[in-house]
Amino acid sequence: MSDVGSEDFDDDQGYLGEYEGDRNEAGERHGVGRAVLPNGDTYQGMYENGKRSGQGTYRFKNGARYIGEYYQNLKHGQGIFYYPDGSKYEGSWVDDQRQGHGLYTYPNQDTYEGEWLHHQRNGQGTYHYNDTGSRYMGTWGMGKMESAGEFIHLNHRYQGNFLNNNPSGPGKYVFEVGCEQHGEYLQLDQDRGDAEEDEVVTTRVLKWKPTAVTGLSLWTPAKDPSSEKEGLASADEKGGAKPPTPET
Repeated sequence: MSDVGSEDFDDDQGYLGEYEGDRNEAGERHGVGRAVLPNGDTYQGMYENGKRSGQGTYRFKNGARYIGEYYQNLKHGQGIFYYPDGSKYEGSWVDDQRQGHGLYTYPNQDTYEGEWLHHQRNGQGTYHYNDTGSRYMGTWGMGKMESAGEFIHLNHRYQGNFLNNNPSGPGKYVFEVGCEQHGEYLQLDQDRGDAEEDEVVTTRVLKWKPTAVTGLSLWTPAKDPSSEKEGLASADEKGGAKPPTPET
């Protein structure tokens, strides 16, 4: 679920290159203009006192393209960025970074719609997996599933807290047949021997520990899950949290 194609593309900040358009009394680019920058990028749109400000289109020589608002040469406001790998971001920008509400479409057609901070998923948002139809709805922290969330699959869903992209602590599976399985995810140490080096390597694995099966009940996310160190256990990024039964 990494932001493929989200590498930074720096607009050429220099003032050299070819320019056709309006200027102010000081001779600065001001108003509507078109520039071909020394690195081969092009910009067509609004200028203010020599800097890109207002609506414009910036085309990068590598095929990337930004259509949207600028302020003081930086992407700032609403805009759409088309990346060379086919991914696309449409939403809010602050100081050249994805920040605020936005929709990101990945090369594999996965999508994330929600809040962003410093180019990363942060706050409330929904990630939809195109190949399985599963989706995660909940809280994000610097690009990862954190705190209260819900992983929704075809015929069941998992509700609980997440930590570092994984369910952690108490939670429940809700099945469409009309029942819930309560329990908790535990992180356990698992030793694995290395035949060549004759060493034991310890890895952390997730294990679902069921405690009860009940009828359906209302689920309310914890108001301050960050203060509850027991978060909820995780699922792998593609399939999400896997219930013991039934199979998806």
